[in-house]
Amino acid sequence: MYKPRNLIEISYSFTVWGSNYLLRNDHGRLLNRPFLSRTYLKPKKQIPLQMKSEPHLEKQSIFSCNKMIMNLGRQGKVKEARQLFDEMPQRDVVSHASMITVYLKHKDLPKAERLFYSMPERSVVSDSAMVHAYAKAGRIDEGRRIFDLMPDRNVYAWTSLISGYFQNRRVDEARKLLQQMPEKNVVTWTTAMVGYAQNGLIAEARSIFDQVPEKNVIVWTAMIRAYVENHQVNQALELFDKMPERNLYSWNVMIQGCLNDNRVEKALELFNAMPWRNMVSWTTVVTGLARNEMIEMAREYFDQMPNRDPAAWNAMITAYVDEGLVAKANELFDSMSNKDLVSWNVMIDGYAKSGLEGEALKRFILMLRSGLRPNPTTLTSVVTSCGGILELMQAHVLVLLLGFDQDTSLDNALVTMYSRCGDINSSLIAFENLKVKDVVSWTAIILAYANHGLGKQALQSFAQMLKSGNQPDEITFVGLLSACSHAGLVKKGQKLFESMRHAYGLEPRAEHYCCLVDILGRGKLVDEAIRVVQRMPPEERDAAVLGALLGACKLYGDVGVANQICNEIVELEPGNSGAYVLMANTYAASGRWGDFAQVRKKMKERKVKKVPGFSEIEVNGKNHIFFVGDKSHPEKEEIYTLIKENLLPLMQEKMI
Repeated sequence: MYKPRNLIEISYSFTVWGSNYLLRNDHGRLLNRPFLSRTYLKPKKQIPLQMKSEPHLEKQSIFSCNKMIMNLGRQGKVKEARQLFDEMPQRDVVSHASMITVYLKHKDLPKAERLFYSMPERSVVSDSAMVHAYAKAGRIDEGRRIFDLMPDRNVYAWTSLISGYFQNRRVDEARKLLQQMPEKNVVTWTTAMVGYAQNGLIAEARSIFDQVPEKNVIVWTAMIRAYVENHQVNQALELFDKMPERNLYSWNVMIQGCLNDNRVEKALELFNAMPWRNMVSWTTVVTGLARNEMIEMAREYFDQMPNRDPAAWNAMITAYVDEGLVAKANELFDSMSNKDLVSWNVMIDGYAKSGLEGEALKRFILMLRSGLRPNPTTLTSVVTSCGGILELMQAHVLVLLLGFDQDTSLDNALVTMYSRCGDINSSLIAFENLKVKDVVSWTAIILAYANHGLGKQALQSFAQMLKSGNQPDEITFVGLLSACSHAGLVKKGQKLFESMRHAYGLEPRAEHYCCLVDILGRGKLVDEAIRVVQRMPPEERDAAVLGALLGACKLYGDVGVANQICNEIVELEPGNSGAYVLMANTYAASGRWGDFAQVRKKMKERKVKKVPGFSEIEVNGKNHIFFVGDKSHPEKEEIYTLIKENLLPLMQEKMI
């Protein structure tokens, strides 16, 4: 198996990729660098890259300039559009509205705001555009202020504000505005219907549907989708059967709904009844079958597809990866003729999550050599594949070079991985550099502190998290309870466990009970730990929880209870060697050597083997793994000699 020595090869590949990418895509910006143009290119006179004001521009009509601004915006040339706007000898309200629209289409609300508030006079178009932009950005009150000052309001402004209220879960205000609206069109009705459904008010959504005077296929499909997303598939099917006409989107939504509800037979019935299918239809079925653990059938439908776009390939590859079938995913991936960034990301992430970090890094190198530019998703998988601090630091450099250092998900991964590599200080620095800290960020630093035995710091971070307005989730509490266990904070741990249900509405799971039992065991409260296990929901009582209780009994010599727990673990997991080993050690600690021998005998009779420890060493770029007691490696003599002659003297020097 290929495994890079470190990320130096990756960095080299990245440099090659970067050079090619700049030559293909960024040559204009590169040539415009002052030091290049002055020192290296040395032109006789500077060639202006930006458009200069010409006399004939004044002769052009305002109308044609406005049209050019919109055309430049559609081409993504925002700077050129603004330059044309600035050089217009005369502008009207449409000029301002056009430029504002260009900014908003490219998600540059600050520049749109500045231009909007500098307008000599307002227009219904610019006002409506800003109302829509503010509503979409969650700044609904600012949108409402503009709306209230509008002398004339069009349907677009009304509908945008109503949509904004629904998106911000201010349903009463949306309802009131809808009632006040003088005239409504199909878009307004559909917006209200979807808004109610997204807020879980499916009955109100149906009421709106029934009020629509002329229902088109979009209205019908929106209501069907509302039912599907609220897990009311029967009602969706009933409405689907009543539709006067259906389009491809209607069919795809209904099939997706059935697959999400585990109604595979009905989904395939609908799929086979479709008058025509598109790529989305096929991909929906392939993905849905895979999610219903019907991977072989998913592959059959994939193979039947008349045409396959990258989305279809990616769906099937993702299905294999999700099932842990990375080898099959790789086989399919290698047969792809046109791999896109999603394809590479799926494979890199699949290898990373399967513990094949070397293969993940290998795929990353090949991706760079193909000329594709990695995105934050790619680098998150690369970061999680780093097995040591040097690799991680080099990956971090790539993050900075690509300008992704403000991506929250990627930075969260850096916080976690620095901690796993043993560098808690770098983990803390990565956390503090986060501009936006979400619940995952706070949980990552809490877990980092917990894993390094810094319980008090973990609890301090939790207090800061609450002050920031972030609410903990189940994983946060795993970190908190683990921190209390390592720090011996028994009462605090008990209090936090109780707060899960009462203060945050979170139901404790097996991992939380496991932490609590460990806390009580370390605090010598074995009887209380036993009561916790006895009272916990039976479905959450797994081998890990019982193992924690068995460990507590071992510490304090409660042999009778330990024996009972061991038997229960063996019933749950007959091949669990840990239970036998803990039980044997408990007998040994109590001096009951006869019972100790009986446990070891049972292990042999039942062919239960303890997973041996192993060592790994790299020689000439090749990894070699040695298990305890294993002498079967074909090159063992040469490698042992190498260790004896080179590694051991070096270790002795370090010790001196």
